[in-house]
Amino acid sequence: MNSHNLLRKQVVSELKKRRIIFFTLILLSLIYLGISLIFGDMGIIRYTELNTKRTKLEQQIKDMERENIQIRSQIKSLKEDPFYLEKHAREEFGLARPDEYIFQYDR
Repeated sequence: MNSHNLLRKQVVSELKKRRIIFFTLILLSLIYLGISLIFGDMGIIRYTELNTKRTKLEQQIKDMERENIQIRSQIKSLKEDPFYLEKHAREEFGLARPDEYIFQYDR
C-alpha cells in the first residue's frame, strides 16, 4: 500500500509540474504576442506612425494639386490673354514700353 501511495504522489507531482510548465509556456507566449502586437514591425505603434505619415502625404498631394491648377491657369492666361502677359512682364521683370519710365520706391 505504501508503494501505491508513493506512486500516486509521484504521478500527482508529475501532473502538477506538467501543468505549471504548460501554463508557463502559454503565459510566455501571450506576453510575446502582446509585445509583438504593440512594438513589433507590424504593431500598433508602427501602424499609427504609418497612418500619420499617410495623412501628411495625402495633404501634400492635395496642396500640390491646388498649386498645379493655379499654375495651369497662369500658363493659360499667359498664352491667351495679352493684358495678363503685359501685367506679368511689368510686375515680375520690371519691363516697360519704350516711351514709359519706371519709378521704384523702397518700402
